[in-house]
Amino acid sequence: MTAPPESSRYGRHRAPEDLAEWANDRTAPVSPAIDPTTTVLPAVPASSPDQTATIPVVPPGGRGGPPAGGPRADETGLLGIVPPPPPPDPEADQPRPAPPPGAQVVPLRAVRTKTGGYRSVHSALTRTTLGTATRSTVRGAGEVLITLGVIVLLLAAYEVWGKSAVIASHQDDLDRQLAQDWAAPAPTVSPDQDQEKDGDDEATPEPLGPPPGHAIARLYVPRIGKYWVVVQGVELDDIRYAPGHYPDSAMPGQVGNFSVAGHRNPATFWDLDQVGEGETVVVETQDSWFIYRVTRNHIVKPNAVEVVAPVPGQPGVEPSEAMLTLTTCNPKWDNYERLIVHAELVDQQPQSDGRPAVLGGLGA
Repeated sequence: MTAPPESSRYGRHRAPEDLAEWANDRTAPVSPAIDPTTTVLPAVPASSPDQTATIPVVPPGGRGGPPAGGPRADETGLLGIVPPPPPPDPEADQPRPAPPPGAQVVPLRAVRTKTGGYRSVHSALTRTTLGTATRSTVRGAGEVLITLGVIVLLLAAYEVWGKSAVIASHQDDLDRQLAQDWAAPAPTVSPDQDQEKDGDDEATPEPLGPPPGHAIARLYVPRIGKYWVVVQGVELDDIRYAPGHYPDSAMPGQVGNFSVAGHRNPATFWDLDQVGEGETVVVETQDSWFIYRVTRNHIVKPNAVEVVAPVPGQPGVEPSEAMLTLTTCNPKWDNYERLIVHAELVDQQPQSDGRPAVLGGLGA
């Protein structure tokens, strides 16, 4: 039997006459057809070298390295050198010396108590004794005293610096108030409506007195380089930030005793004890400058009210000259005494003549 036409191996269409011829020839031998796309690869001859032989080992050091028989490189060269162990300490093997007599030995491990529990290794050092109680009390008292001391220092710092700044600020306000008052005309009061107005008997209007706490004058003390605005009144609210004028005493320059009180703080009459006999005190009003000379500086009891009498020290005596008295507490930081400075009027000049030469640049 003959094989079908070649074109049948690739699946192409055969002509009908070819198929009929191939079907009728049943006695011809059949030779298998080989598909080149699925044929088996030929076997590799046995004489070919082994394609899976092991790759030769590269000698140490690469191509330019030492020969195979030479020394190999140290593969642990990057590791640090382990130091040798330290020599044994001969004192470590020595027995511990016995504690001296009377010394307190604290166990290094917990001690079992009779109740079945354990006592801390530090209990021998922390238990309450007379000594530990005394030390704790003294330590607590010391901390309280230190705290009180810090509080006292803070209060003192406020009195010296903080309070002085507050007083200076209020003095600036009073100074502006005084300048405004002096620039305005003084108010007057009308006579009583019930008073008869017959010829020369008609009363003239009298100036109103300054209200309490109101600025009335400036007080200069060149000896200590200080000056203040003086207010009317000596109540605590009046003299909180300024010296105050005793309302029942004379006004500046008048016959009598112009008396002024002030606190003994660093911003007010702190250094008044340095104003001795012969020193100058100046009082400025709206129209004039009054210059006083100090005649006495002394200390009295708080109840010695005669120092502000019209004639200092002589209550009830009619005055004949103009005086000035400054009062403050004594000693510093206390008030169980009074420091008194007396002065007498020695000169007066109008504002139109300018500032007195004795003031220099004080208050300018």
